[in-house]
Amino acid sequence: MNLQKIIKLVAAIVGVISIFFLIRIIGAGDEALETTPDLQDSIVSPFMYIAYLILGIMVFLVVVFSVKQMFSNPATLKKTLTNVGAFVALALVAYFGFANGVETPLRDGEVLTAGNSQLVGAGLYLFYFLVFIAVGIMLFTGIKKMIK
Repeated sequence: MNLQKIIKLVAAIVGVISIFFLIRIIGAGDEALETTPDLQDSIVSPFMYIAYLILGIMVFLVVVFSVKQMFSNPATLKKTLTNVGAFVALALVAYFGFANGVETPLRDGEVLTAGNSQLVGAGLYLFYFLVFIAVGIMLFTGIKKMIK
């Protein structure tokens, strides 16, 4: 039995299980599911666990095959490591160079620590840097195409 047949068989089994849970959810009704926690646990939770399992398997397979492909082609590996290094360098510049950590009271009475505040600020600055770089590259390539 080849891999394609195995994948089709597993997909069919998961599909049948999902259809079973979907019929149970539709049969129970919206109001009953919203008001009864026991019904939620017995009907919706297994459906969610199947979705989490499938998501986890797919993420694992994507990572494994991506890493396998990178290591089989040294040029791709070099390019990937260069891009990851540039991203990490930009993140470090955003964290240490631009973000300020200020202890902040939240609405619910909790306090956002200075370290967490600095992480949030660094994430925002990193986002702004990446947007600026992406827009700059799009403008550059657009102008370059117009000149040709």
